[in-house]
Amino acid sequence: MTESVRNEIPVRKVSLAFDEEIPRHWFGDNAMQTHIFNGLNLVFPDGERFFVRAVMDHLDKVDEPALREQIKGFAGQEGRHAHEHERYFTTLRGQGYRIDTFLGRFHKFTALSTKLLPASFRLAITAGAEHYTATLGAFTLENPRLKEAHPVMRKLIAWHAIEEIEHKAVAFDVLRAVNPSYLLRIGGFLFATVVLVAWALAGTRMLLRQDGIPVEERRSMLRDLERRDRGAMRRAIVKGFKAYFGRDFHPNQTDDLAMAQAHLAEIGLTA
Repeated sequence: MTESVRNEIPVRKVSLAFDEEIPRHWFGDNAMQTHIFNGLNLVFPDGERFFVRAVMDHLDKVDEPALREQIKGFAGQEGRHAHEHERYFTTLRGQGYRIDTFLGRFHKFTALSTKLLPASFRLAITAGAEHYTATLGAFTLENPRLKEAHPVMRKLIAWHAIEEIEHKAVAFDVLRAVNPSYLLRIGGFLFATVVLVAWALAGTRMLLRQDGIPVEERRSMLRDLERRDRGAMRRAIVKGFKAYFGRDFHPNQTDDLAMAQAHLAEIGLTA
């Protein structure tokens, strides 16, 4: 897919059966593997609402009809993601995890960021964060270990990953249309890197602590995941990080849309 192609961004009304049958360690019966994803789950709803506001704040400056249509699809997809991830919080609470203090703090952080940061910088943050979610999404879809996840959670992850790839260029293209500054793009990307890593890791650590897993055991579990993975996730993230610094970078230079949509049928959805 070339940079100029405006792919359709459909809003799928997915509703997942989160219930008591989802185990605490739903990803291969592995606490570390599960809580890495749970840590991301905790920041998705408010994070995605932040992204939508950042893009919609610039809608009146976008003249291209096809990009305006993509913005609508982007907002719809992100809204559905936020809704389903928030529904999953009820499952976490039912499993005994105390998550509301963390969620409250992150909500205050995103609200303050929305209030204090310039609109153009919030858009640059969004473009950078969307690059990470698409990079992680592509890696996850191609990772055979996704089959180790509980079926409901596997569908949540795959659906979210597919749609992150479908709309991965929207915020970037809006930023390029309204303020193509390279320094702004990179500044937002670095800010997004720090925030995403810090909050997701904080959520992961919180959940592991609540499981009563000692620090040394957590480190051992992480090393074991790295060995099993052979460092593939780390390499994918580093590769994506480096690519973003190219002055001629565009998200669609990685043509993974067909790959992503090929997974739709596996989770009972259609293109």
